[in-house]
Amino acid sequence: MPLHLLAQLPPQPPRPGLLETFLASGPMALFVLGILLALSLASWTIMLLKVIQLRRAEAQSRKFLEVFRGSRRFGEVQAASGQLAASPLVGLFQAGYAELDHQVKAARELEAEPSARYRIKSLEAVERSLKRAEGIELRGLARGTQVLATTASASPFIGLFGTVWGIMVAFEQIGLQGTTSLVAVAPGIAEALVNTAAGLAAAIPALVGYNYFSGWIQRIRGELDDFVLEFMNLAERNFT
Repeated sequence: MPLHLLAQLPPQPPRPGLLETFLASGPMALFVLGILLALSLASWTIMLLKVIQLRRAEAQSRKFLEVFRGSRRFGEVQAASGQLAASPLVGLFQAGYAELDHQVKAARELEAEPSARYRIKSLEAVERSLKRAEGIELRGLARGTQVLATTASASPFIGLFGTVWGIMVAFEQIGLQGTTSLVAVAPGIAEALVNTAAGLAAAIPALVGYNYFSGWIQRIRGELDDFVLEFMNLAERNFT
């Protein structure tokens, strides 16, 4: 065709992209995408908050250990622990200190002439208090990671549901219009592709984040176990 005739042709309207085609689809596709976006947003929010929480916990734990190992009395550590409350070690120390204090006071009340040396009756009770506090602290550190696990496991299936629904829409349009043209199947295919991608986009970061934070919490758990042993050794040397 001559160039002067091509110049007279009206401009072709832009073809809608995948996202525009998807947004023109039915409410079920938008509902599935909304669920996946909500799960993804919740996962990213939790991961950001968890990084802040765990970094702060580790930083304050280092400071607390310096105070704990540099003090000669548990009372001095107790006074300094209020400024380091984000450390899970503080929870353990306060639980053990409370149990020691309770046993010492009970022993002195039973003695007719309280001795100058502090004594405790049950070292096992101190250990149980520390272990119970350790469980509480670990649950606090792991709070929210269940959402990451749920997102990682459920999002692919939610996206798969959107995929199946989109394929059903495509076949329905083929039956209604009696043609397999791209115009007929585009909305259904768009639903399938977008929801599949959204399911994977929500699941993969949540899975990586869950594994990352699980390993981080396990390292902190090892530090808590070490602190329990260190506290028990001090309690045995000074109160038995």
